[in-house]
Amino acid sequence: MKCYPGKEKYPNLLSPIRIGNIRLKNRIIAAPTSPSMITTEGLFTPEMIAYLAEKARGGAAAVTYGESIVHSPTGKSHNKQLQLDAFGVRQGLTEAARAIHNAGAYANIQLSHGGKYGGLLSVGGDEGKTGIAYGPSDELTPLGTVHAMSEEMIEEIISSYGTAAKLVKECGFDMVQVHAAHGWLFSQFLSPVMNRRKDQYGGSLENRARFLTRSLGAVRNAVGPSFPIEIRISGDDLSPSGLNMEQCIEVAELIDNSVDLINVSCGNHEDPELFCRTHPSSFLEHGANVYLAAEIKKHVKTPVACVGALNDPGQMEAILADGQADIVEIGRAELADPYIAYKAMRNRADDITPCIRCYECFASTGQNEMVKCTVNPVTGQELHREQISPVTSDKTLLVIGGGPAGMEAAITASRRGMKVVLAEKKEMLGGNLRPAGAAYFKQDIRGLCEVLVRRVERENIDVRLNTEVTPEWVRSLSPDALVVAIGSEELRPPIKGINRKNVIMAIDAELHPEILGQKVVIMGGGLVGAEAAVSFAHEGHQVDIVEMKETICEDVNSFYRGGLMPQVKRAAALHTSSTVTEITETGVLVERNGKISEIMADSVVCALGFRSPHSLVDQLCDEIDESFIIGDCARVGKIYDAMNGGYYTVLQIRND
Repeated sequence: MKCYPGKEKYPNLLSPIRIGNIRLKNRIIAAPTSPSMITTEGLFTPEMIAYLAEKARGGAAAVTYGESIVHSPTGKSHNKQLQLDAFGVRQGLTEAARAIHNAGAYANIQLSHGGKYGGLLSVGGDEGKTGIAYGPSDELTPLGTVHAMSEEMIEEIISSYGTAAKLVKECGFDMVQVHAAHGWLFSQFLSPVMNRRKDQYGGSLENRARFLTRSLGAVRNAVGPSFPIEIRISGDDLSPSGLNMEQCIEVAELIDNSVDLINVSCGNHEDPELFCRTHPSSFLEHGANVYLAAEIKKHVKTPVACVGALNDPGQMEAILADGQADIVEIGRAELADPYIAYKAMRNRADDITPCIRCYECFASTGQNEMVKCTVNPVTGQELHREQISPVTSDKTLLVIGGGPAGMEAAITASRRGMKVVLAEKKEMLGGNLRPAGAAYFKQDIRGLCEVLVRRVERENIDVRLNTEVTPEWVRSLSPDALVVAIGSEELRPPIKGINRKNVIMAIDAELHPEILGQKVVIMGGGLVGAEAAVSFAHEGHQVDIVEMKETICEDVNSFYRGGLMPQVKRAAALHTSSTVTEITETGVLVERNGKISEIMADSVVCALGFRSPHSLVDQLCDEIDESFIIGDCARVGKIYDAMNGGYYTVLQIRND
């Protein structure tokens, strides 16, 4: 009998568990996600189905689709959501369940209702919002009026939970998850602040939970006694308007006999700081919310699942071995690498692409009505991606630049069978991932860099370090194809005093913070400057940021910004709508509203952006007919642009 090596290393994580009438092959569930790849009528798209199937293909025991709305007239919180009461929804549901099954996993689906956010603006969007919404009690908010749900409406919604559960079971789903956390409907009713009702659904915690327990009863009646029902609850709402840990334990005890799995989360989607706790930001440790599941587990007999920035099989194994939870659920990390379970089974955990917790997945859902992942070029493009097909001819590719774009291009080309030469002018690979990962809270970017370097080492790639490539060098090598990924140059604008010894470029400052004086002024309040401020303050420096715009990190997605800005405000004095006119021996002169003032500083860090070295790029490309430009030297962008460009550009190279 063959035993995969990972089973010896992760015996708890990779052991089966029975939940109701199904036997999960391991303890990993792909947590609920619900990107906007949904039609405006509330139906699945082929792109969404392919996205779910990829997670199943990666070895998770079950794959969960998130936030499926059971009662669209009152509960649709997002611009585009799966609506289980929409005409024609059955076909997509059936195709999704089949695709997940065919790829090797059980199909799970989350039953949800937005409560008052079904009519008010929410993080999910603004389309179709009337400003009139229904929640536990009458409420006047800056976003609109909330009306207390009538008992007749409550009865209708309870019935809709049963109808939805029956529907998804008939369409082939193996489990359902009832969403009772994150500030949505049941979370609102459980809140002693939002729920001020005097009837059977208000008052005591048992009464405030009655809507939830009756809905669970409707689901059970619809699916039968052995069909698995999961519930997502909070272990602590972490908010004065919600439940504390003790009250959340009481909720868990109330529903203990009604469900087959208790998924423990926390926080509230509508509060930016709590959003970054529900989905832990890089300022929090991996598994930051596991303690909540561990506490709930002490008080119930039902198996408990934990969630929250988990992507290391070793950490997951320890959580299960210590009895903190019975199952781990993985959200964003399954977008970064859907093959976590597969790689754990084969003892290849060091090849798992880490989630860098940048929230680009959330941002793209609203901005682009699809999903993407900074570190995984395939996420969101599963249906239309080109497979890594082998190159049959004897083809040599030269990749210039060993940053994320160059490494991803070299790895992909090698896997296609090309002879690859990767030239890097510095003494190590990594490029700007190294300064980007230097801060104490950027360990995930450091992990990404390490994974890419290991992949390069494991492929048959001829790496040339300390090699500054010239057009003549390209000509002498005479490759069949060329990929230029030489990165960008830091901007050094002509500010008076810019060449003084107390001026340090951002990359040098990030890599060598020991050269900074006690008082630091950062010129530039974009992402680089803001993150540097947090890092420098953590090292004990006094920090000021000078930014020309009115807002710090104006171009950063709102989800990441929600977690970053509280840190920035604690770390630095912020001088917005301000311009540095001169750098002196003792600091900087700053103009704001026509007035000049001085900010004292021992060191001045220049974080004013980057530019692409187009002239050198053009010279290199002129040497080879089949040439490609990727990463920052094409256009200064994000890690996503580098990884995506490195992967898909190499797939364009033909056999002829």
